[in-house]
Amino acid sequence: MSDYNWCHNPSCHEIETQSRIRGTGDNKVLRTRKISLNSEWVRESIYAYFCNQSCLYQFLNKFKNEIANIRPVKQPSEKPIIVEKTKEQCDRYNYRTDRSEPFMATRTTISLK
Repeated sequence: MSDYNWCHNPSCHEIETQSRIRGTGDNKVLRTRKISLNSEWVRESIYAYFCNQSCLYQFLNKFKNEIANIRPVKQPSEKPIIVEKTKEQCDRYNYRTDRSEPFMATRTTISLK
Protein backbone atom coordinates (compact mmCIF):
# COMPACT_ATOMS: atom_id res chain seq x y z
CA MET A 1 0.00 0.00 0.00
CA SER A 2 1.22 3.47 -0.82
CA ASP A 3 1.96 6.08 1.85
CA TYR A 4 -0.14 8.67 0.02
CA ASN A 5 -3.19 9.20 -2.21
CA TRP A 6 -3.98 11.93 -4.71
CA CYS A 7 -7.08 14.04 -4.09
CA HIS A 8 -10.05 12.45 -5.88
CA ASN A 9 -11.72 15.77 -6.73
CA PRO A 10 -11.42 16.06 -10.53
CA SER A 11 -11.19 19.87 -10.15
CA CYS A 12 -8.53 19.90 -7.40
CA HIS A 13 -5.79 20.90 -9.86
CA GLU A 14 -7.84 23.92 -11.01
CA ILE A 15 -7.96 25.61 -7.59
CA GLU A 16 -5.39 28.40 -7.53
CA THR A 17 -3.39 28.04 -4.30
CA GLN A 18 0.32 28.18 -3.52
CA SER A 19 0.36 24.54 -2.41
CA ARG A 20 -0.70 23.33 -5.87
CA ILE A 21 1.99 25.19 -7.89
CA ARG A 22 4.69 22.88 -9.25
CA GLY A 23 7.49 23.27 -11.80
CA THR A 24 10.39 25.60 -12.47
CA GLY A 25 10.81 28.74 -14.56
CA ASP A 26 8.15 29.04 -17.24
CA ASN A 27 7.06 25.39 -16.87
CA LYS A 28 4.75 25.90 -13.90
CA VAL A 29 1.54 23.88 -13.46
CA LEU A 30 -1.24 23.53 -10.91
CA ARG A 31 -1.18 19.95 -9.58
CA THR A 32 -3.65 17.88 -7.59
CA ARG A 33 -2.67 17.73 -3.91
CA LYS A 34 -1.01 14.66 -2.41
CA ILE A 35 -2.57 13.28 0.80
CA SER A 36 -0.25 11.69 3.35
CA LEU A 37 -1.61 8.47 4.88
CA ASN A 38 0.82 8.43 7.82
CA SER A 39 -1.92 9.19 10.37
CA GLU A 40 -4.34 6.40 11.35
CA TRP A 41 -7.11 9.00 11.66
CA VAL A 42 -6.62 10.07 8.03
CA ARG A 43 -6.38 6.49 6.71
CA GLU A 44 -9.74 5.61 8.27
CA SER A 45 -11.58 8.80 7.26
CA ILE A 46 -12.93 10.34 4.07
CA TYR A 47 -9.91 12.64 4.10
CA ALA A 48 -7.76 9.76 2.85
CA TYR A 49 -9.30 10.61 -0.55
CA PHE A 50 -9.80 14.39 -0.39
CA CYS A 51 -7.23 17.04 0.51
CA ASN A 52 -9.74 19.27 2.32
CA GLN A 53 -13.44 19.82 2.94
CA SER A 54 -13.80 22.09 -0.10
CA CYS A 55 -12.58 19.36 -2.47
CA LEU A 56 -14.82 16.80 -0.74
CA TYR A 57 -17.94 18.93 -1.20
CA GLN A 58 -17.08 19.86 -4.79
CA PHE A 59 -16.82 16.13 -5.53
CA LEU A 60 -20.10 15.34 -3.71
CA ASN A 61 -21.96 18.13 -5.54
CA LYS A 62 -20.64 16.97 -8.91
CA PHE A 63 -21.34 13.24 -8.41
CA LYS A 64 -24.31 13.29 -5.98
CA ASN A 65 -26.64 11.33 -8.28
CA GLU A 66 -24.09 8.64 -9.07
CA ILE A 67 -23.26 8.27 -5.35
CA ALA A 68 -26.94 8.00 -4.40
CA ASN A 69 -27.51 5.37 -7.12
CA ILE A 70 -24.77 3.09 -5.73
CA ARG A 71 -27.12 2.05 -2.91
CA PRO A 72 -30.59 3.53 -3.51
CA VAL A 73 -33.07 3.76 -0.62
CA LYS A 74 -36.61 2.87 -1.69
CA GLN A 75 -38.25 2.85 1.74
CA PRO A 76 -37.55 4.26 5.19
CA SER A 77 -35.54 2.27 7.71
CA GLU A 78 -37.09 1.49 11.09
CA LYS A 79 -35.88 -0.02 14.36
CA PRO A 80 -38.19 -1.16 17.20
CA ILE A 81 -37.71 0.81 20.40
CA ILE A 82 -39.17 1.16 23.88
CA VAL A 83 -40.10 4.67 25.02
CA GLU A 84 -40.31 5.25 28.77
CA LYS A 85 -41.55 8.53 30.27
CA THR A 86 -40.89 9.25 33.92
CA LYS A 87 -41.73 12.24 36.07
CA GLU A 88 -39.07 13.54 38.39
CA GLN A 89 -38.62 16.41 40.79
CA CYS A 90 -36.08 18.98 39.56
CA ASP A 91 -35.02 22.50 40.40
CA ARG A 92 -35.20 25.47 38.08
CA TYR A 93 -33.56 28.82 38.74
CA ASN A 94 -35.94 31.78 38.74
CA TYR A 95 -34.06 34.96 37.87
CA ARG A 96 -36.90 37.24 39.02
CA THR A 97 -36.89 35.87 42.55
CA ASP A 98 -33.16 35.04 42.47
CA ARG A 99 -33.56 31.48 43.80
CA SER A 100 -34.19 27.89 42.75
CA GLU A 101 -37.75 26.57 42.60
CA PRO A 102 -38.89 22.95 42.39
CA PHE A 103 -40.86 21.69 39.38
CA MET A 104 -41.91 18.34 37.87
CA ALA A 105 -40.00 17.39 34.74
CA THR A 106 -40.77 14.61 32.29
CA ARG A 107 -37.75 12.54 31.24
CA THR A 108 -38.07 10.50 28.05
CA THR A 109 -35.77 7.46 27.73
CA ILE A 110 -35.43 5.53 24.48
CA SER A 111 -34.02 2.00 24.55
CA LEU A 112 -33.79 -0.76 21.96
CA LYS A 113 -36.06 -3.81 22.13
